[in-house]
Amino acid sequence: MRFVAIKSAEQQAALMLAGVRSRLIRTRTQLSNAIRGHAAEFGLVEPKGLCHIPPLLARAASDEHVPELARGLFAALAREWDRLGDELKLAEAKLVAWHRQDEASRRLAKVPSLGPIGASLLVMKTPDPRAFRSARDFSAWIGLTPRDHSTAGRQRLGVITRAGDEASRSTLVIGATSVIQQVVKGRGARSPWLLKLLKKEKPKLAAVALANKVARIAWRMMITGEDYDPTRLLRELPVKDAA
Repeated sequence: MRFVAIKSAEQQAALMLAGVRSRLIRTRTQLSNAIRGHAAEFGLVEPKGLCHIPPLLARAASDEHVPELARGLFAALAREWDRLGDELKLAEAKLVAWHRQDEASRRLAKVPSLGPIGASLLVMKTPDPRAFRSARDFSAWIGLTPRDHSTAGRQRLGVITRAGDEASRSTLVIGATSVIQQVVKGRGARSPWLLKLLKKEKPKLAAVALANKVARIAWRMMITGEDYDPTRLLRELPVKDAA
């Protein structure tokens, strides 16, 4: 039987910081949905995206066709939105400060799709990396490996298990999605493995596969203490192939 190592007070504080940030993000999402829903009742609509919430609140608070009671409520929602944004910026600033003083997080941030936030969350939430027997076990702990439905010698793999920490998994997938968007636009380093995958799979499935690969690379780096090797994930295509 394998046991989870007891965390220190510093580790618990770091996990608390990650949890506070996640809660603020969830609250912001709930608030933005509520604002859009209330504004739509008065015929006020803005495009998708968090950047469009402040203009929507400004319109709702100043539109004379909106009842005075509703305008006052929209003004209150605007103050809540600003306060929530300030708290989230403060939490992320503390997270970046933690990242800068942690050696493992700084090394992981060099992996494409991770960055300071993703690397910090991965280091904070991962127990002793040596508790995992292999990179696949680590990826399975995050929930990025496919569910096995094999039977009678026939291999059948389903969707990912979604086990483990949701924040770590979603951060890896979002980062991988960003890398794929750049590759599709012809920007950045182009991986033959990733280009081949995109030809036969949808971008969302490719993002999960890339997140799986990044998780395995991150585990290896945490185990060995070595720096990121770009040839492991993204190799530049020869000129003739890139064309």
